[in-house]
Amino acid sequence: MKIDSSFTPATANIAPKGPPTQQTPHAGTTTEAVSLSPLAGNLRGGETPPVNAARIQEIKQAIAEGRFKVNPEAIADRLIESARDLVHAGHREA
Repeated sequence: MKIDSSFTPATANIAPKGPPTQQTPHAGTTTEAVSLSPLAGNLRGGETPPVNAARIQEIKQAIAEGRFKVNPEAIADRLIESARDLVHAGHREA
């Protein structure tokens, strides 16, 4: 497989980063307020994955001591699985 290095990303449509600008409503327009119920807030808050701080510390220690072994086959398998999931999810939404 040959990798084409002639690709240059388009940057013409990228807005410069800076402080957000405030837009004021035009004359004659109405504004509406939206609020979420406490249940909706609870559901939204449940999206964070669980964190195992002890396991994270073990991995950090293993990396620092040079004991951490990378398994490239497992990484490749999981990347392919993730790509398949994304492709299948894209087909279901279409």
